[in-house]
Amino acid sequence: MDHFSTDRLTAEILREDHLADIVALHLDAEVSRYLAACDRPRSRRRRVRRARRNPAHPAGRVDEIEIAYTSKREFWGQGLGSEIATALTDIGLSRLKFPSLIGLIFVAHGASRRVLEKSNYVLEKSTRHHGEDVVI
Repeated sequence: MDHFSTDRLTAEILREDHLADIVALHLDAEVSRYLAACDRPRSRRRRVRRARRNPAHPAGRVDEIEIAYTSKREFWGQGLGSEIATALTDIGLSRLKFPSLIGLIFVAHGASRRVLEKSNYVLEKSTRHHGEDVVI
């Protein structure tokens, strides 16, 4: 599967021609402060290098499948996060037959927590991840 659509969105696997948009997201301080701690490189050079990695194929052993999404600030507050989270959840559980999915949210990021609650995610635990307080 290389793309999916919702009522208002079309999402596709990231490609090299998406790089400028990905870098812009990473360079926006308001957006990047909500990216997972391990995804928040500090310098511009490290942010660009991080954005160049292929996020569709993470390296290493995977114990849990996490849904993840972000958008430009101009699209915040329009319900798009909930639309994406619901679609990703349906794809992961129904089409791909994953046994479960998680969301890893900074404790301070109430909006993202509400997005997952609307998609029927329940609080599993509070913990620390890469030095940050998070909920799973």
